[in-house]
Amino acid sequence: MTAPRTKSARKFLGRLSLPERNFVADALRTETVGGMLLLLAAVTALLWANIPALHTSYESVSHFRLGPASLGLDLSVAHWAADGLLAIFFFVAGAELKRELVAGDLKDPRAAALPVIAAVCGMVAPAAVYVAANLIGGGSLAGWAVPTATDIAFALAVLAVIGTSLPSALRAFLLTLAVVDDLFAILIIAVFFTSDLNFAALAGAVAGLAVFWLLLRKGVRGWYVYIPLALVIWALMYNSGVHATIAGVAMGLMLRCTPREGEDASPGERIEHVVRPLSAGLAVPLFALFSAGVSVSGGALTDVFTKPETLGVVLGLVVGKMFGIFGGTWLTARFTKASLSEDLAWADVFAVATLAGIGFTVSLLIGELAFDGDATLTDEVKAAVLTGSLIAAALATVLLKIRNARYRRLYEAEERDEDLDGIPDVYEQDDPAYHLRMAEILERKAAEHRRLAEVKETERAGRLAEVPGGAGEENDSPA
Repeated sequence: MTAPRTKSARKFLGRLSLPERNFVADALRTETVGGMLLLLAAVTALLWANIPALHTSYESVSHFRLGPASLGLDLSVAHWAADGLLAIFFFVAGAELKRELVAGDLKDPRAAALPVIAAVCGMVAPAAVYVAANLIGGGSLAGWAVPTATDIAFALAVLAVIGTSLPSALRAFLLTLAVVDDLFAILIIAVFFTSDLNFAALAGAVAGLAVFWLLLRKGVRGWYVYIPLALVIWALMYNSGVHATIAGVAMGLMLRCTPREGEDASPGERIEHVVRPLSAGLAVPLFALFSAGVSVSGGALTDVFTKPETLGVVLGLVVGKMFGIFGGTWLTARFTKASLSEDLAWADVFAVATLAGIGFTVSLLIGELAFDGDATLTDEVKAAVLTGSLIAAALATVLLKIRNARYRRLYEAEERDEDLDGIPDVYEQDDPAYHLRMAEILERKAAEHRRLAEVKETERAGRLAEVPGGAGEENDSPA
């Protein structure tokens, strides 16, 4: 018998619990579709903005203004996509983070420490790379936060398409890492990219959030209550000078994500399940459509690698993210009692860290905020984000392809369900009922094999009995 696993022998990136694994699988399915739509929207934006006959119409649609000016909401279409629709994305990110911290595997602070440390290192390192590139090249330090963000939809889409056989724990690591990354990105936006504050509007937004929280705690139900309230909170937050997406993540973090007695799922899980497709399938792709439309030419691509601001963004996404996340994870394992799961290798963590260099959605948003007022540099930084994300995706694809082949057998073992009860066998090894079912299945198989062996033996004996008589009659000689 093996000794029970103690806390001192804790493994990270080990097998997920079954509920957590099912949650990750559902999230991956939605985000994979969203990632494909995001890629389609980005390609459409690039074509729309760079085909001469269509360029003018792209500019016209992007800058078309609508909304009530009396409420301070007379915004362009591109502005609505960045400040309005993207708040839905951050609402889902907030709800997802809350669920992970209070009901998921990360409710254990020791387990939560790993992705948090990895996310922090994965933001500090790209910022340091950007600052170094611009100090050496004499560029602007205003864009230091641009390469710090990881795009959930794009990264998970690449992982789902390329890393089909990677263990679910590795996928969950990237998912959690990206969610924590988004939270820190929102904090960066709130602290460093907040314009002059309108304290009256900010107080109104805080009061609205308090009402939102109180209604949730009282168990009030009905979309017709929460959607109008959420719109009011968002509008007040926008007019306060704090970036409006803060309202989305704040409301997401307020959802109750632990089910009570008699509930199949918590309100947070139900709402996230409903809103996630809207975020991944509509809000984020539309943001990409009106943010990724930058002019691309041979000269523009050359400038990406020659100007310090754009070079800093590319190096931050490709090099900073890669070594920041991998280094943070390795240091956590090196200087704590945690150790890497025996099913994984450090090369797997390195491949996922490379994939986290895809910094599309939030990086584009921070780029717009960092260089607001300089349209030329904003477009150049957007081109750098696209270039860096593409390089990171290409490198990660190569690394994941290599690692994926190694894990096909492990993936098959993780998915095996020989007793056909809907639960993978790997989660039932300590269940006596499972072993009784397997014994019955094996006994039936053994009985069937014995019956087939008896039939074959009978047929063989019959053939041997027929051959000598037949041969003697025709050839007058022994068989």
